[in-house]
Amino acid sequence: MQPGEDRNLVRTMVTTPVLIVPGLGGSGPDHWQTHLERALPGAARVEQDDWDSPDLQRWFDRLAAAIELRPGTVLVAHSLGCPLVAHVAVRRPDLPVAAALLVAPADVDSGRHTPGHTRGFAPIPLRPLPFRSIVVASTNDPFMEVDRARELATAWGAEFIDAGASGHINVASGFGPWRTGERIVEWLIASVTGSRSTTRTALAAAAGA
Repeated sequence: MQPGEDRNLVRTMVTTPVLIVPGLGGSGPDHWQTHLERALPGAARVEQDDWDSPDLQRWFDRLAAAIELRPGTVLVAHSLGCPLVAHVAVRRPDLPVAAALLVAPADVDSGRHTPGHTRGFAPIPLRPLPFRSIVVASTNDPFMEVDRARELATAWGAEFIDAGASGHINVASGFGPWRTGERIVEWLIASVTGSRSTTRTALAAAAGA
């Protein structure tokens, strides 16, 4: 990266809003989403009233309201937050979302992979998302088969990044500060602001592939 590009990226990182969208149980103080929220100057978190009893309509309304308050936002979702983003994108395509990073989506359509109280988020929408998106998935995630994650990425029109054997990409699988995730968010911000090269090669480099 050239010095001028670096300055442009810093400027856009400050001015581009980022919304953290946690999944079931929220994201605690050691979760990579929490570290990312602290690291990015334009980041804020979507807060739900009850992280342990997910209700699609209530979670939907809260996310939609947060997006309306932060137009042009980049969404950073994890687990149950990913199907939530898909529902919002399909039902409210008018919302001003710039891009989304969707990490370790939870397969709420599968009783083998997710608990029954998440079934209200099924079925997962399979229409293209009206904004640039990236799905990051693990080959040994207990909440989603990697082939299913690839299918979702294809249906959503998203780039797909194979994170290898990384579990659910959460604290339990060793993910506190996650520099790779931060670099992917930086790439997404650059892709929607034109502040640096955003080729697939550049994305692979950001993801460490």
